[in-house]
Amino acid sequence: MVNVFKLQKGDAPGEVFNWRLWYAILTFGLMGAARGLDEGLISGTQQEASFKKAFLSGLDDEAVANIKGNVSSMVQIGSVLGALIAFIISDRIGRLWATRELCLVWIVGIIIYITAGGSLSQVYAGRFIAGIGIGQTTVVAPTYLAEVAPRSIRGMCVTAFSGAVYLGILLGYFATYGTSLHIAGDNQQQWTVPTSMHIIFAGIISILSCFALESPRYLLKNDLDEQATATMSKLRQLPPEHPYVAWELADIRAQLAREREATMGAGRPGVFKELIGTGPNRYRLMLGLLSQILGQWSGAGSITIYAPDFFAALGVTGDSVKLFATGIFGIVKLIASLVCVLFLVDAIGRKRALYTGIGLQLISMLYVAIYLAVVPNIADDDSAATVTGTRRHAGTGAIAMIFVSGIGWALGWNSIQYLINAEIFPLRVRSLGSSIVMCAHFANQYGNSRAVPSMLLDNALGHSGTFFFFAAVTAVGLGWVWFFLPETSGKSLEAMDELFALRWSVIGRKGAELTRGVGGLVEGGGKEREGGVGMHVEDVERKA
Repeated sequence: MVNVFKLQKGDAPGEVFNWRLWYAILTFGLMGAARGLDEGLISGTQQEASFKKAFLSGLDDEAVANIKGNVSSMVQIGSVLGALIAFIISDRIGRLWATRELCLVWIVGIIIYITAGGSLSQVYAGRFIAGIGIGQTTVVAPTYLAEVAPRSIRGMCVTAFSGAVYLGILLGYFATYGTSLHIAGDNQQQWTVPTSMHIIFAGIISILSCFALESPRYLLKNDLDEQATATMSKLRQLPPEHPYVAWELADIRAQLAREREATMGAGRPGVFKELIGTGPNRYRLMLGLLSQILGQWSGAGSITIYAPDFFAALGVTGDSVKLFATGIFGIVKLIASLVCVLFLVDAIGRKRALYTGIGLQLISMLYVAIYLAVVPNIADDDSAATVTGTRRHAGTGAIAMIFVSGIGWALGWNSIQYLINAEIFPLRVRSLGSSIVMCAHFANQYGNSRAVPSMLLDNALGHSGTFFFFAAVTAVGLGWVWFFLPETSGKSLEAMDELFALRWSVIGRKGAELTRGVGGLVEGGGKEREGGVGMHVEDVERKA
């Protein structure tokens, strides 16, 4: 039986788990707070009296919904561009310098945003520019973490990024709650002060990056062999001649050699052709894209952004009370994400963690949908006078289910979507594949943040119909994970080639079992069978 409370070291020497590894996880994992801060702050900012007075006063419900959607989604639009250019920047100047560049763009955007005064157009411009920096974090950080992590704890290392998302959300929620209590409603500092946390985090990450090591895989990809060997030795705290270091470097070189032979040294157009021109890479791209689409439209991300509105729909009254409930929601999700990072994703595997999270989401979405269908006008009722004991208890259950949906999202889609994206692509196309997938992430997040305020209107799906929609997407996602998504826990990045070279119909259901122990030198404990990938695939497909 797997002990989830014990570090899953696998066959790696103890020296591998050293301060340099934990420092790398801290530096690049903390970048997740960029997205989390924005989601946590914008949900509360739009409830602040000072923000409403400056940008939403005197407007009807439809106009307010449109402006809320526009303001929220500007970061997502900028993030699409940021994710798209991230692969070019990180491959050209490296993971470390890409980190410093994105922090600078992020800071500039936030300064424009918080100095907007009453100019809505400046709010849009600032949030768009900040989004360019924030969008790059979702490519640069998970890619780096996957590249430096030992395979036995790669899940924990990469999902530290998604854990930091919730740290940002939590800080954003309580910052806006605190300023709503202690700064007057006619003072713009009520929302600009908490928003300045973006600048603090960007500054901290930029400084931390000055003492981090570059990715050895990036260095080898750029033919910096001596530097890559020295860096891998420092990162693993082992001498360059140690077998574990030699095996890792040999696996990376072997994969690069195969990729370069297949593309005959073609440039950037060749990399794109390689990504979409082969069956295994198309399957990888499908996994990345559909994990983003199904995750984003499962509804939990929308609840994060519009949490005060959803709590209001379930009868929670008063701006301060709604913001406090939203803050507690952030605490619950942070704890759930830490449980996933520390105890689940490497111990029980990616698919089981996803099954658990999606199952909780599905149950909670259905409960809330049914409750709102039976009690459609709870938000308009005078709770003290008209809500019966049964309805009050059912309403409390619906509020609890919002928290359950957050737990499910943290355990499932939100943790795994970054991990899968970072670990499935071969080195040569990793940055490009990650960029395309994260473009889809932010495009769907944009569509979601724009659509949900309108979907909630009574002349559209309404609150109940919106939650039924979320439940349907979640159910589809559960079936998709079972059939298509392979278990990648414990596999080295270079050994993924064996898995995705199988027939498409068995990769998700049987791929991990069929390729267990098959792969590179690290995967096989220093022993690589003769014949290469092709022979391995023939052998394992006979088992299928």
